[in-house]
Amino acid sequence: MIKDSEPKARRAIVAAVQLPAVSDAELAASLAELRQLAKTLGFEVVQTFTQRRAGFDSAGYFGVGKREELRAMVESGADAILVDHEISPSQAHNLEKEAGCEVMDRTMVILEIFHRHARSRAARAQVEIARLGYMAPRMREAAKLAGPKDRARSGTGGRSGGESHGELDRRKIRDRIAELQKELDGMKLERQTQRARRHERQGLARVALVGYTNAGKSTLMRALTGSQVLVANKLFATLDTTVRALAPEGIPRVLVSDTVGFIKNLPHALVASFKSTLDEALEASLLVHVVDASDPGCERQLVVTEEVLEEIGAKDVPRLLVFNKIDCASEAPGQRELEASLRARHPECIVMSARRELDVEKLRDTIRAFFRQGLVEAELFLPWAAQKLRGEIFSTCEVLEERADGEGAFLRVRGEPAALKLLQEQTNPSGRKIGGGGGNRTRVRKP
Repeated sequence: MIKDSEPKARRAIVAAVQLPAVSDAELAASLAELRQLAKTLGFEVVQTFTQRRAGFDSAGYFGVGKREELRAMVESGADAILVDHEISPSQAHNLEKEAGCEVMDRTMVILEIFHRHARSRAARAQVEIARLGYMAPRMREAAKLAGPKDRARSGTGGRSGGESHGELDRRKIRDRIAELQKELDGMKLERQTQRARRHERQGLARVALVGYTNAGKSTLMRALTGSQVLVANKLFATLDTTVRALAPEGIPRVLVSDTVGFIKNLPHALVASFKSTLDEALEASLLVHVVDASDPGCERQLVVTEEVLEEIGAKDVPRLLVFNKIDCASEAPGQRELEASLRARHPECIVMSARRELDVEKLRDTIRAFFRQGLVEAELFLPWAAQKLRGEIFSTCEVLEERADGEGAFLRVRGEPAALKLLQEQTNPSGRKIGGGGGNRTRVRKP
């Protein structure tokens, strides 16, 4: 007997109610995004189903007649309905019952993707907290639907007297969330300590790539750093923060970090639970905001990202706006027209493709120029007895000039003020005046 090498993809219907305040273009963009989410989750979208209504039906999201139409569509070949809103457990239950298949709302779809793609211990804990937080209110409503039969008659089995199975499950969820949060707090403190040590030791500059999911951040990360990070044409292909050095390395040494992608209507529970990955944006000195130039809804994506950045407190972090994937925008004449339009609307932006080396090099130079603004020049004296410090000087500073006499070496260097101050204390702790004109060889000046 011959078996299929791969299981068939589950078939799904993407469905939404269009409210009066939502335009046709906004609805189309949101449904396109949901279809991409479905693809990431392994579904094959076979139909799109919409209804215009003044509000959601409290019983089953769609109206009664539309729910009958939806059932007929399911019977023609579908395994699930993906709803483009967050709906209540009772709405989901009634819709499942009438349509005859599984119903997943937008939040559940995103949570399931996060659950499948989380790799690190921190990301898995964050996903579990978000999923438990999503389940808790739905369990309360499910208990109401179940009625009084859920009420226990005794305190056996680990329950207090009169505690229902639903109440016991909710208590377990609260306890588990508290346990996971405690673990995350410990991991966060450990990461902060490691970052502080790295910064003190190396004087690192930090850049965070932020932007809509699938805007090409991972491809750009590989191009800027030469690292082998996962690149996939799927939403939320990467969840864990990746940190690599800008290549080739220079002075100052710049670390580039990728962050979890943003998305329209990202559930607030997920913004909170993935705060540790978004903390990279808060700790960065520069944000590189990556936008998919080839997407017709790129301006909407830009707004969504700005809203999330403001929500996490990163509104005032300096940023560089990069429109990526210009090479994916139809033919060459169309690319030139789009590039001109983007530059007209955003004069300070960079329009590029992460697959073109010249474009990537221009972005590298722009990032380096940003961090070199804060560098200063200094003159260091390194006695012959302290030559062991040469390695540290050359690794943390750009050496512009070097000369020597009988007492030691004189180096004119450029670097970060904090790194230079530490080196000056190590090479000339007393601040004494050195020969060769009697000047103090540790003076600092702007380049």
